[in-house]
Amino acid sequence: MVGHHIMKHDQIIRAKRGAALMEFVMCLPVLLVITLGTLETCRMIYLRQSLKLAAYECARLAIVPGVDSQMVQDQCDVFLLGRGIRGYTFTCTPADPRDAIYGELVTTNVSMKAESNAIVGAWFYRGKTLSESVSIMAEY
Repeated sequence: MVGHHIMKHDQIIRAKRGAALMEFVMCLPVLLVITLGTLETCRMIYLRQSLKLAAYECARLAIVPGVDSQMVQDQCDVFLLGRGIRGYTFTCTPADPRDAIYGELVTTNVSMKAESNAIVGAWFYRGKTLSESVSIMAEY
């Protein structure tokens, strides 16, 4: 009788382990999607903030007397490539900041396709473009 009781106890333990394994297997895809979605969302927030900072730094540089468009482009490249961001485009209005007259707005714009910098892949942000711009008044 004692052997029969031990056998039943072992079967119960195996059944509980099997049930726990099945629950884990069923929940794992949901947990992975939530985790990857969170990572991807955080990455997009980081990218958007990086674009805004790059646009701001470039606009600040563009209003400095004597700074040309290549210097502003170089500033953007250094800033964004230093953050591991690729596939972006940069524009400055006016095209040559030296052409800005006193009181005119100098606008810098940085944009990129979200999928070119995604962690997981492009399925969350397929076809989306992130873009940030900053305008600063020329004071010289």
